[in-house]
Amino acid sequence: MAMMLRRLAIRSSTITSLSSYSLEKSFLLDPMLYVPSRSFLDLYKIGSKEAIEKEKARLSDELSRGYFADISEIRKTGGKVALANKTIIPSVVAVKFPDLDANFPDNRRLKLPVTSTENVTDASEVPTPCASLLCLSFRASSQRMAESWSLPFLDSFSADRKVQIYEVSFIDSWLLSLGPVRHIFLKMMNKSSNPQRHIVYAFGDHYDFRKKLHILNLLTGYIFLLDRLGRIRWQGFGYATQEELSALLSCTALLLDEK
Repeated sequence: MAMMLRRLAIRSSTITSLSSYSLEKSFLLDPMLYVPSRSFLDLYKIGSKEAIEKEKARLSDELSRGYFADISEIRKTGGKVALANKTIIPSVVAVKFPDLDANFPDNRRLKLPVTSTENVTDASEVPTPCASLLCLSFRASSQRMAESWSLPFLDSFSADRKVQIYEVSFIDSWLLSLGPVRHIFLKMMNKSSNPQRHIVYAFGDHYDFRKKLHILNLLTGYIFLLDRLGRIRWQGFGYATQEELSALLSCTALLLDEK
């Protein structure tokens, strides 16, 4: 059972950190690895005409950009699909990070962004942060990208509990999203022993969430720095560079000084 769940997790949320050539070759060997998790038959499960039209638009949107396009972009940019912010985004123009439900490996629930103690089941373990670093991974190939930001960030702010890190892995398999299977799956996942670093998992379809953040390429990592109100004040992509890390740390220090 455990082996089956791991294989499903790899199929649903992993494109593995191979070279572009290896990714293209693996597609030829197993094209189903790259098929979207939602089926076209979902259209017939929706009652309203408006919902059907919305679903058709969604399918058209997803199919218009294939995995080869994602691979090609990663090959050209190395994961830097856009430039990271060099300075902090002013609070008057900052937008709120969209709501996201996630689970800890022990199956406790978490609602991101964390802006109050009501966002977690056991509030005593997750304080309300003044600055939060959210690292999003849609495929396993981007988890190392996320850590290139989160680990240096943690080293710099290890003494400040007002700074919290949330590493979010997205699991889009419908089977792994089922309650009993999800519970078993979570038991096998990595846990964090550091009270500032939280490794969590978001299950199910995340299309609408991605649209709100303008996320297209699922093979790279997306990094967001949020203030205490859950607003996006800085954003980065792919692997961290030293210059980008310096900008992130500087922006975080400014958030901690905000009243």
